[in-house]
Amino acid sequence: MLAALLLSGCSRPDQVETLSGAAQGTTWHVSVWQAGGVDGETLQRGIEAEFQRLDKALSNYRPDSTIEDFNAVETTEPVAVGAEIVGLVKIAHQVSQASQGCYDLTIKPLFDLWGFNGDALVLPDAATLSHTLAQVGYSKLEMQPPDRLRKSLPELRVDLSSIAQGYSVGRIAAVVEAAGIHNYLVEIGGELQTRGYKPDGSPWRIGVERPLPDGRSLQKALVIGRDSPLAVMTSGTYRHYFDANGKRYSHILDARTGKPVEHTTLSVTVLHDNPSLADAWSTALLCLGAETGEALANSHGIAALFIADDSDQLREYSTTAWQSMKGVEVQ
Repeated sequence: MLAALLLSGCSRPDQVETLSGAAQGTTWHVSVWQAGGVDGETLQRGIEAEFQRLDKALSNYRPDSTIEDFNAVETTEPVAVGAEIVGLVKIAHQVSQASQGCYDLTIKPLFDLWGFNGDALVLPDAATLSHTLAQVGYSKLEMQPPDRLRKSLPELRVDLSSIAQGYSVGRIAAVVEAAGIHNYLVEIGGELQTRGYKPDGSPWRIGVERPLPDGRSLQKALVIGRDSPLAVMTSGTYRHYFDANGKRYSHILDARTGKPVEHTTLSVTVLHDNPSLADAWSTALLCLGAETGEALANSHGIAALFIADDSDQLREYSTTAWQSMKGVEVQ
């Protein structure tokens, strides 16, 4: 829905302009407008600089990133990682506790074991799985604010991917707002945040994808018009998976069992004013599945839409907060 259009110079006033690029292994688009126009070149440089900074701190695919430096050090001594990462771990711990450990940032050894960070599935035997599972557990990761983490198990490794993209959406939105722009849509790899309206006063219109592996079509449209920011984060099992021996293995792993989830929930979309929390919750609720996740989301006031496969038919489940979200029309 977003055109890949690079800006040069200042845009005309009262016109939506879109900047775009590549980062974090995907694409990004930022649609903005403000009275008097937008200095697109300056904004583009600011966004790209912020992506570079985030990548150096949070990327699990860069061996020289701050989080990978932390993973590489096998020690139980406190390690300085910066207040930014400690803050993300704090948010993740809250969601881990709420999900009773289904969601867990320390799941990286299991991802590596199953081959989900590569191109080939590995089916681990019970002994290997049990050994690897012993290296996982959010309770083994201690926060020492403002800027340190400590492992109680030296082999512990952290994967920030389930929260870092949501956080990045918020950080890019902060760059936009620092430029004095309060009407925007920021999107990174399908995760996004909106604020304000289009120049004619109409709301932003967002598509929720139908969770099917082949093709791309619309399941729902969200019409969002709010003066305050709102994040829209979706996690799904339908794009990233392996097929082996007649069985499909989701890339969503339950940290309690060390195995891919086997329920029929295909996607979870979460609306929240905090994009980091929205990202973490969408993953946690997808890990739990609609049957358990809907009740948990309701108990925490989370606006969530679950889409599940019910005998080859798509079925939707939504929470009370989703149904009553102000400034959002679901079509």
